[in-house]
Amino acid sequence: MRVSELIEAMASSGKSIAVAESLTGGALLSELISIPGASNVVQGGIVCYSTESKTQVLGVPAEIIEQYGAVSAETATEMASQVAQKFSANIGIATTGVAGPDAQEGKPVGQVYLAIAGISGSEVLSLNLTGNRDQIRHGTVSAAIDLLGKYSGT
Repeated sequence: MRVSELIEAMASSGKSIAVAESLTGGALLSELISIPGASNVVQGGIVCYSTESKTQVLGVPAEIIEQYGAVSAETATEMASQVAQKFSANIGIATTGVAGPDAQEGKPVGQVYLAIAGISGSEVLSLNLTGNRDQIRHGTVSAAIDLLGKYSGT
């Protein structure tokens, strides 16, 4: 799905989004707001790259990270839920994963979790991407746009 189509469809249906990013470091939010009219849809975003920022800034319970890790479906889901609440958005979407060059928490390079939470419950997508850091980050952004389009019914 093209980002412009996504933004237009979400705006016409009155849906709003907030973004919590770890491995993508703001690239997803940047992609979304590159479209004219995005301000009608995008409420804001938080880059929480460190594990501490996921708990201290975003509000992910420390117990979730301790039990499942910062790179996990559970953490991604909590990130999405928390960011939606913080920005009063209908939908929250989150990215967390390992872009490399080294494994993290026993997870291989390319292990990514995308989560979306809001008006239709929550959903998590686990990806095993290949390539260098930039390719993994770019692949995550593309997958997040597709997931957002499917979830929001656009």
